Amino acid sequence: MNIPQSDYPRIVIVGGGFAGIALAKKLKNKPVQVVLLDKHNYHTFQPLLYQVATGGLEAGSIAYPIRKVVHEYKNFYFRLCHVNEINTKSNKIIADIGELRYDYLVIATGSKTNYFGNKEIERNSIAMKTIPQSLNIRSLILENFEQALLTDDEFERNALINFVLVGGGPTGVELAGALAEMKNAILQKDYPDLDISKMQINLIQSGDRILNTMSEKSSAAAEKYLKNLGVNVLKNIRVTSYDGRTISTNTGVVLETATLIWTAGVQGAIVNGLPASSLMEKVERIKVNEYNQVLGFPNIFAIGDIAMMTTEEFPQGHPMVAQPAIQQGKLLGENIIRFIQKQEMKPFHYNDKGSMATIGRNKAVVDLPNYHFHGVFAWFVWMFVHLFSLIGFKNKAVVFLNWLYNYIRFDREGRLIVRPYKKKSFTSFTFDEI
Repeated sequence: MNIPQSDYPRIVIVGGGFAGIALAKKLKNKPVQVVLLDKHNYHTFQPLLYQVATGGLEAGSIAYPIRKVVHEYKNFYFRLCHVNEINTKSNKIIADIGELRYDYLVIATGSKTNYFGNKEIERNSIAMKTIPQSLNIRSLILENFEQALLTDDEFERNALINFVLVGGGPTGVELAGALAEMKNAILQKDYPDLDISKMQINLIQSGDRILNTMSEKSSAAAEKYLKNLGVNVLKNIRVTSYDGRTISTNTGVVLETATLIWTAGVQGAIVNGLPASSLMEKVERIKVNEYNQVLGFPNIFAIGDIAMMTTEEFPQGHPMVAQPAIQQGKLLGENIIRFIQKQEMKPFHYNDKGSMATIGRNKAVVDLPNYHFHGVFAWFVWMFVHLFSLIGFKNKAVVFLNWLYNYIRFDREGRLIVRPYKKKSFTSFTFDEI
């Protein structure tokens, strides 16, 4: 990997997501050599992926070059690669560009889509965890409408403009709301020779309410907003199969669609090499102690979505969202220096600052530790928090100006097919990934 030798201890960070970047910032100019590895050369602000998927924002406005984050840091190196394996005996990571020895290793690989073992759904649906996937969704939506113009088969046309989202968490809710706004204000102008009123947006949730990690008040308000926008909210239904055209469920409900977007769950993005005893089955997260040390390996740490830290308050681990990842990254930046200097480390305590979701124009729900509110004010709070959280002044400015323009014009000018999502047929998709 062409990393120079150093008298400083070498810390290798695998992953440039929220946790990895937070840790990197805390290690700025410390007496250590830091090597950050990631399969992309940019950090993705994942909460706004749905806006890229629906043409509200361009991909560049929610991505930030990792090298620009760390270019002024001393003894700091970034390498673009895919890490294949960890060799815990020799303290090495093995990547597609070579091997690298570490003194301390931090695994911050985040999460990936969880299909709960259903290979058919994994093969025929589309997920939204990365920028390329969001661009695929954007292209697929627009390509479906272009294809619908060309067919004389009403059954096929309806399947092309019927969208099914599985998973009623924040991602599914926000994407459903954005699609509904496109239907109500944009697509009828773009496709005047199509009957857009026949477009369906179905949100399927396996539980008895959407946004089930938020308060019941926020859940009810979000469902009301979605229904007012024309979204069909289907609860207590579990999707059992999808062959690329027909969705089957445990209740007997059958839906015909060319597009199933899967937002029903996530699991840890594991790196091979750790023993099975260090992993939590099903969710594939790495077991860590209160200092984010991997159990059985004092010089290996895991932070963010990949880390499973069980506490009395969080027996199933911390939520797999940005705030725990950021807070763990910041604290580990202090703790790893303490550990190197043989000082006592501080245990991690999650400060839950609340959660929120937007359902569209002037509609959002916010849960704070002691307050729950929704509506226009919640929408402004949501916008402020997300703008403040973006990395880089340019990204903040571009996103704000896009939001302002979209609000005034009620438009989404990013509805471009710049990287076609090649679809052979309803039952055979080809991913055209970057």
